Amino acid sequence: MRFIKLKFCKNFELCFLFLVYFVLLVNFLVFKDSVPALLSAFFGITYTVLAGKGNPICYLFGLSGSGFYIYLSYNNFLWGNLILYLFYYVPMQILGFFKWKMNLKRGKFEIKKSQLDKKTFFNLLIISTISSILFSFILIYLKDKNPFFDAITTIFSITGMYLTVKRCIEQWIFWMIVNGLSAIMWINIALGGEKVYSTIIMWSVYFFLAIYFYFSWKRELLNN
Repeated sequence: MRFIKLKFCKNFELCFLFLVYFVLLVNFLVFKDSVPALLSAFFGITYTVLAGKGNPICYLFGLSGSGFYIYLSYNNFLWGNLILYLFYYVPMQILGFFKWKMNLKRGKFEIKKSQLDKKTFFNLLIISTISSILFSFILIYLKDKNPFFDAITTIFSITGMYLTVKRCIEQWIFWMIVNGLSAIMWINIALGGEKVYSTIIMWSVYFFLAIYFYFSWKRELLNN
């Protein structure tokens, strides 16, 4: 457990994490949510908190969460998200673990954060937007249930994961967009009758965590 190094209830992130676990469990018991949705949310939210803390062990939770999310995407005909997780997230998380271990702070199990120049960031944003538009037409052809949201979340997630492995603060901006739209996408699926409430909670928590960790990383970079 030395890898995590969190103090019980003296750390905001840990208290928040246990609160979310409690909400997920209550939701699962009361609304009879699906087990894959619950486990995907559990592993995914744990991954995000540990990633925000710059801890390489986060990728082990990320791999577990990806497996359950792949099942959910397949079950709900979200082909963009399924392809993204199966063929990109899984190998990138394995790569990310080793890349982060090579860039730790001296004497700490925590990565050194980095930042892009403005030109590179805006180029990535423009390329991701254009690619999302083009990919949406492919998903329409494949009869995706939510082609536009699925396209944007898929392409922006590719960029976000790339920036995560590179330890760049700008990843959190991309994750804000991905997480907000994903929450809306899964709300629409739930309104269609699917019991995926844990997944809605997961993406909503992701959204707020992306905002929180963006400012947390920004403060650290400014101090350094």
